[in-house]
Amino acid sequence: MKTVIVGCGRVGAVLASSFDQAGHEVIILDLTSRAFDRLPSTFKGTALRGDGTDEDILRRAGAEDADIFIAMTEGDNRNVMAAQLAQEALGGKRVIAKINDPLRADAYADLGIAALCRTNLMADAVHAYLDMPVSGRKGILEPTGSHPGGEHHEIAASATNAVSVGSAVAREASGTAPSGTQPVPAREV
Repeated sequence: MKTVIVGCGRVGAVLASSFDQAGHEVIILDLTSRAFDRLPSTFKGTALRGDGTDEDILRRAGAEDADIFIAMTEGDNRNVMAAQLAQEALGGKRVIAKINDPLRADAYADLGIAALCRTNLMADAVHAYLDMPVSGRKGILEPTGSHPGGEHHEIAASATNAVSVGSAVAREASGTAPSGTQPVPAREV
């Protein structure tokens, strides 16, 4: 499967590595080459320095017809722009945008973009860890329609899974690759 990830932050790097280990053809883009230092030396995918919100760069990177396209930058607007390009111009089959703001996540899901809301995931993970009631808000909102006001289904990420994912990400919190790894060279698109 062709998997494209925009943003090689801590979570983007963990996802790129796991998809690579699962045998996916992985293309990961970031604005800075230094971000690729988070990837393990065993990474066999393609690391490219470039703007994931630029259609021409995404095309040159080979992002057309991606089976999975995940926008994981720190900016909601950048993630939505990249996801819209993947979905509407590049023929992405499963497109996910990380959206930090829960209200925006709802709105983008209504507009047809699957939205991963880490705010919902993290808040419920903390509540579950402290044996408090969870909010019931979902971490991933999957759209069923592609128009304003369209219905969407919320995909539950159990609080237990959210804590497990959070723990895996926390191990990467230093911002560097795990010990024993070497930086992955990046090309400019």
